[in-house]
Order: sequence, then C-alpha cells, then structure tokens
Amino acid sequence: MNDVRLAAPSRRITRRVGGEISWAALMMGGLLMAGSASAQSTNSAQAASPPPATIISDRDFDAALPSVDTPGGTAPAQKATPPAADPATDPDLAKPLTPLDDFNRQPLRDDNGNAKGQTAPSLTYRWQLTGLENLRDADPVAPIEGDALQDSFAAVSALKQGKGKATNAAAIAARIEQDRQALSDVMSSQGYFDASVQSSVAMPEQGKPGDIVVSMAVAPGPRYRLGAIRFDAPALVPADLLTRQFGVKSGEPIVAERVLSAEAALGVLLPQSAYPFAKIGQRDIELDAATGIGDYTLPVTPGPRSRFGDIRIKGRRPVFDARHIATIARFRKGEMYDSRQIDDLRKALVATNLFATVTVDPVQTGTSAPEGTEYADLVVTQRAGPPRSLSAQAGYSTGEGIKAVGSWSHANLFPPEGAFIASATAGTSEQGLSGTFRRSNAGLRDRTVEMSLIANHTNLNAYEAYTGALKGRISRASTAIWQKRWTYSYGFELIGSNEQDYAFEQAGERRRTFYILALPGQVTYDRSNSLLDPTRGYRLSATLSPEASLGSGGQTYARSIFEATGYYPISDKLVLAGRARVGMIGGASRESIAPSRRFYSGGGGSVRGFGYQELGPKDPDGHPIGGRSQAETSVELRYRFGNFGVVGFVDSGQVFTSEVPTFNSWRFGTGVGFRYYTNFGPMRFDIATPINRQIGESRVAVYVSIGQAF
Repeated sequence: MNDVRLAAPSRRITRRVGGEISWAALMMGGLLMAGSASAQSTNSAQAASPPPATIISDRDFDAALPSVDTPGGTAPAQKATPPAADPATDPDLAKPLTPLDDFNRQPLRDDNGNAKGQTAPSLTYRWQLTGLENLRDADPVAPIEGDALQDSFAAVSALKQGKGKATNAAAIAARIEQDRQALSDVMSSQGYFDASVQSSVAMPEQGKPGDIVVSMAVAPGPRYRLGAIRFDAPALVPADLLTRQFGVKSGEPIVAERVLSAEAALGVLLPQSAYPFAKIGQRDIELDAATGIGDYTLPVTPGPRSRFGDIRIKGRRPVFDARHIATIARFRKGEMYDSRQIDDLRKALVATNLFATVTVDPVQTGTSAPEGTEYADLVVTQRAGPPRSLSAQAGYSTGEGIKAVGSWSHANLFPPEGAFIASATAGTSEQGLSGTFRRSNAGLRDRTVEMSLIANHTNLNAYEAYTGALKGRISRASTAIWQKRWTYSYGFELIGSNEQDYAFEQAGERRRTFYILALPGQVTYDRSNSLLDPTRGYRLSATLSPEASLGSGGQTYARSIFEATGYYPISDKLVLAGRARVGMIGGASRESIAPSRRFYSGGGGSVRGFGYQELGPKDPDGHPIGGRSQAETSVELRYRFGNFGVVGFVDSGQVFTSEVPTFNSWRFGTGVGFRYYTNFGPMRFDIATPINRQIGESRVAVYVSIGQAF
C-alpha cells in the first residue's frame, strides 16, 4: 500500500511501494501503487459497525399469520381473511387472456442505452499526447526516450483502440479516465512515480460539424533510482548467493520489468542451488521524494538446504518402479539438490512415450543429511498412457520404386521399457517381415539393447536375395529430444542368404548360399545443432565390421565406412551443406563377397540423378555388380522461407572394384529439391538428372522421403 509518513531523523516525505497489486501493472507496461487512506477508513468504519438488530421474533411472526383451515380443525384466527374469488362468477377471471402482441414490450438495450438492432448515434474524436517529446534518459543500463513511452502507452490506450468513434460522451469520458490510469502506470513502470497526467476536452462549436479533441498532458517529474538493496533472509550457502545473482544494482533506474525479471531469476536460481523449497516474498520499495531514491527490500524464505533423497512412487497403476526411475536419473541419493536435474528426469520420463501424465516434485522429510543439510525426497506421480501404437511410412525413388513400411509396437510388453515391434515391408523391390525386442535405458541411462529376427526378399537390378537374419545390438544413440555429442553401437549379425547375381566366368546368372557372421561397430561425433534439420556444425562417423563368410567358399574380410558432414549458415535463411563418404572392403575378392555385402552407389541417400545402386561396374546387360570400395560427395545450398524450402544440389561419386577408391570415372548428378518443414523434420522431394548421361541411365530421377538428404 501507499502511505505518507515522516521519516526520522530528516523528516523527509516518503512513500512505500510494494505488494502484489503494485507490480501487477507490468502486464500492460506499468507499475501501480496500490491502496488508499479512504479505503482504509471505510474498512475501519465497517468493522466498527454493530450487528443489525432482530426485526421481529419468530413467535411474533407466527402470531401474525392469518388463520388456515386444516383437516384437524381451524387455527386461531388473528385477522379476517377475505373469501377467495369464484371463477364461475368473477367477470375478470372469465375474460379471455390478452394476446402477447398487445403487451407493451421494451426492446433490449446495450450498455450505452441504445436499443439493440438500431443504429446507435456516433461521436467522433481526435486525441493527442504531449509532454513526452523531449523526455530522454541516457542511463547505460535502462535508457528511455519519450517516443518509447508513447509507443508503450499507445499499445494499451482505450482512446486509440476506439478508433476515434464513440456512441456517446459518457463512453469518451470512460476512455479518458482509463487512459489517465494507463499512462500513469506506463510512467511508473519506468521509475517516474511522480508523473502527473492532465486531460482536457475541446468540443466543436455548437451547430457546426467537427471532432471532439481530447488532449492529455504529462509532467514526468524525476526518475527514481534504486538506493540500498537488502534481502530479508537467513544466512545462505554461499553467503553471497542472492547478492551475486540479483540482476539489478543500486543506482540504476527503478524499472518494473528489470526488477520483476531479477526476482524471477532468484526464484529459478535458489532451487538450482540446493534450496528446492525457497519462497520469494513481496518486495518493499521506500521512495524518498527529496532525493529521488528508492530503497529496496525483498523477503526470502529459503527453506532447508537439501540433498537428493529417496524416490517415491505415486499413482494407481505406476509404469516404472523407483529402481528404474533411479536408473534414468542423472543424480544419486546424497548429491546436492539441483532443479535442473529434476527437469532432465521429467523430460526423460516423457520421452519414453509411456505416460499420459507424469510429474516429479520434491517433498521435505526433515531427515538430517551431511553438512547441515536435509534430504528432499522426490514424489513421481504417474498415470500410464496407451503402450500400443501403429505407424507407417512410405517413399519412392527411381530404381528402387515404391517402398512402404508398417509396424505395430507395444512399448512396455516386458517391463520396464521392454518393447516388442512387429514390422512388415512391401515394395516394388523389397518385401519382408521382422520382429524386434528392444529394452531402452537398459541398466544405464540412454543405453538400448535390441534383438531382431528378420525374413526378407530383395529383388534389385544388382542381385536377388532371400535372407534370414538374427541381429543383436547395444547402442547409445541420439533422439529427437536429446542429441548427444558421442554415440556408439556394437553387436553381431548372423545371416543366411540365398543370392543370385551375374558370374563373368559362367557368362550368366548364378545362385549361391552364404552364411555370414558379422561384428559391426560404429562411433559418431556430432557437433551439429539439429538431428533432422541441421543448419550449423558438423558430424564425423566411422563404421567397422569384421566379417566371416561360409557356404560358397570361406573367407574373412572387413568392411569400413568413414563419413563427414558439415553445415554452414550463410544467412538466417541460407545454409551451405556438404558431405563426403569413403567405404572399403579388404581381405577378399569381389566375387567371393556376397552381393548384398558389397558397396553400391546411386539413389536418394547417395548420388542423386542416378537410379538406386546404378553407379559402378556393370554386367553385360548393364546391371550393377557392386564393388569393394566407394567414394561419394554432396554439396547443397538450402534456402528456407517459412515452412517451405528450396534446395539446389550437386552430388558425385563412384564404386570401384579395388580395395581403395581410385577416384577415376567420377560421375556427377545435379538437381533441385523442395522441402516442407514439420515438427518432426522436413518432408523431402528431390528431382535430379545425371551429368554426361550414359546409355541406359535415367534422364530424370525422383526421390521422396522424410528428413534432409544428410
């Protein structure tokens, strides 16, 4: 509230500004000073008023009632009651009812007294604001100019929002009064607590057309500055926790937005600094009119300094127990409390997609912990969401044709987080079924264990294969929510495959069966800023897979792939992106390696402008036969406008029969792409053509999928 008092010993006139009402005006750019002496006196007078006396007792009220005949007799009559009218003899009751249309109906009226549905009379007005033209404070922390204050006022002005029209003079007067208060609030929000606002109205001459002119004049007065800044709080650890982090300093203007922002920052800082139960009280600013200084006091109740305690589970059908939640958490019991770790845990729980709702809240226990702290338990309130889901995706590329994949999954069939996924693939050149068991956060945060059983048929220009495989993998991969700097995977593959390809020594097709054991491993270093749509940074990746093949002869070899991508923002809307990839197989001849394990290039994720697996050495019929090494590069210029984008690109690459790329017979493709950006990544449509096209190669290749090419 505002009070006026004499402050000893200098007897300066001071005002105290504080309270919820005082600062709520920031919502419209102002700082209010609330309360009034008259309101206090009114409340006091009401509090002193005696309770109202009883008007009539129940006994006297009952005695005053007229007599009523009852089946058991007649109550004592206090007053004669006239007999009821007989409808058969009363002429008024015998008359027909008056038609509704003959009643005197009054039309509904609006707040201005005008009948609804009728055209209201209209007054026009102009308004002007003076007194701020030359206002300027070049304070280095919170500079202000009169134009900025005028803009802030115009954003909330009722006169401006009325667009110069009103139904009557009362409406104009109400807008003037509203704007007087709004303008005072805007001035106070920048430290001009003594600003006065005067208004005047000039009417047009009687009988002559013209606008009403509303004038508002402001006398800003001095701009108050912060004096002493005090925190009414017990000793904290560290001792300067509040003063070091408070965002405003003594000597700067009292700007509502800066003060509120600094207080909000303390409300965030304290839970991050082991005070999860801290409460920020109501500020008090004592204004000294003689010096233009305001002394600031903020009460803070920090609560106990706390450490992480136990995890408690709440909910009718909890999804996870406390042990699995502790596995997901990045903190352990006894560590100092930090609300950022709670936010991280909450996001990780949401990312499992197993909850309809989940909250994590600290509770006081009163249990002592080391160094004068207390344990704060965490209550995880859970409500399970639907664990089953269906998904589908489809794409098209020249050479590979149409491909659609559908899957059904139960995300928690084997708790905790033990999912089963059944998938089916149907396409022009590929058909297959697979079943996968996957456990997420398997004994360690972000670690995934997978086991898959696959049956697949592939019919490509390069080969045809009937394949069965058992694969296992342990990985730490990025997700749409957490993009990690380092990721890895390692595992095994047991593959049985019957494959047909071209044999030069037989001058025709041949079919062979391969039994392959592979031990693939991959590591990736990611410094890009997005998983699906990066605009800056780079990625480096290396894959190594030692393999042994039996069946059609025995051999061992190693497949290795090295890839690098980079992204450079030329401007806010224009990004230059590049990719380079090298693959090699060492230890076996091309002919002894299963066709499905060789390298191929060409297609939407490789060298655009060419069909799927179209590059490299070919058989006499012009079909690719694969190679032992490959090299690819891509350069894209990506331009985005709103939710749409255009991409120009040049890709190049080749497949070689040698173990190491020789970089001869290099081929290029170029084209243009279109992007539609969604919340799960861009949808991609690319069209490209080969440069120096050879006989049998497509003139135009089209690719449709989700996500950038790289």
